[in-house]
Amino acid sequence: MNTDRHGLVGRVIDGICRVILWLSTTVIFVILVVNTALRYATGSSLEWANEIPELLFPWLVMSGVVLAALHNAHIATTFLMDALPAHARRVVAAVAWSVVAVLYATLSWATFNMIEIVHDEKSPILQMPGSLTYGCVMGGMLLLAVLAGQSAWQSWHCRDAAAQPDGEPQAPAVHW
Repeated sequence: MNTDRHGLVGRVIDGICRVILWLSTTVIFVILVVNTALRYATGSSLEWANEIPELLFPWLVMSGVVLAALHNAHIATTFLMDALPAHARRVVAAVAWSVVAVLYATLSWATFNMIEIVHDEKSPILQMPGSLTYGCVMGGMLLLAVLAGQSAWQSWHCRDAAAQPDGEPQAPAVHW
């Protein structure tokens, strides 16, 4: 799976999400292993060992969601698009991706407006603000909006598509 259809933006998003995915997975794994070993060896555990995974899990999930969208690695229902002629498929794909981009941008904006409210919510032991997890959701939605906007643009212009037997370029797949 490549990110060529998203160009430099796709490669940057891919790199950022992979780093977040690996870091969060590694930190969660190490903390859980150390805490489990402490429980069996000493009968005690780290007080904060539950909070860090709870804070990092949304980052892990969001980076995975963005990577799945970037690589078209999610479940798709395409039979309706496959039934359309190539020109109609291009128009429907561009409109659908545009709607998706606007919806993700709206979710990102709504999350941004909530960050100030949830910033006052602190984790019990480490006193980490709730805005950390909302920030990752906001960032993920923003990245998804960018990717959907690029897909809308590419669907309309069909830059990266191969020609169909009827001579028209194929629009990139729309995933519902």
